[in-house]
Amino acid sequence: MKMPFFLAMDTTVLLVIPAMLFALYAQSKVRSTYARFSRVPSFRGLRGADVARTLLDRAGLHGVRVEMAPGHLTDHYDPREQVVRLSQPVYAGSSLAALGIAAHETGHAVQHASGYFALNLRNSFFPLAQLGSSMAMPLFLLGFLFAGTMGVLMDIGILLFLFAVLFQVITLPVEYNASSRAVQLLAENGLIVRDEEAGVRSVLSAAALTYVAATAVAVSSLLRLLLLRGSRRQ
Repeated sequence: MKMPFFLAMDTTVLLVIPAMLFALYAQSKVRSTYARFSRVPSFRGLRGADVARTLLDRAGLHGVRVEMAPGHLTDHYDPREQVVRLSQPVYAGSSLAALGIAAHETGHAVQHASGYFALNLRNSFFPLAQLGSSMAMPLFLLGFLFAGTMGVLMDIGILLFLFAVLFQVITLPVEYNASSRAVQLLAENGLIVRDEEAGVRSVLSAAALTYVAATAVAVSSLLRLLLLRGSRRQ
């Protein structure tokens, strides 16, 4: 979430800088790890789409579709339409990176079908998180600039931002659980050999790091808003 320029000049921005640097590292890590293991072919030679379809069928999720999505690293599971969407390199690729990502998104479909609590909780927070992402900063800025008459808007903005932060926090167990399921599903169904498990884990661990970084940025930004609110009311 972008901070207004006026607030970005405040010294409390120092709170956010370490988290932002961590986020840059996480992005670099996921790109380099994906690039490395996208060049390592899997022993079975299965495409990501085939892996996703096989795992879904063996989980009894015959109604969940597997489709190709445009873009790079745009892979996701859509619970509303019940479809696993894989980017072209993952859909058509047979590398360890492709298999790991395809299995991870399948893990989300299995979570959805089994009523995984953390996923349901995250989905229930999604509308509030969207509202917080779009409205929190404008409301906080108005309250900050006109604290004498509209100071309550700072509190409303912080509350809305809190929903966005909670969404990020709840996302962590959802993503880590999907990655754990992915490795387990691949191994149990014989889609990877034992020597390939470490490579798949490396890809998924690097991807999970981006969610940790996003959470760190969100939490540090919330702390910054609280400090700004306190200084404005002194």
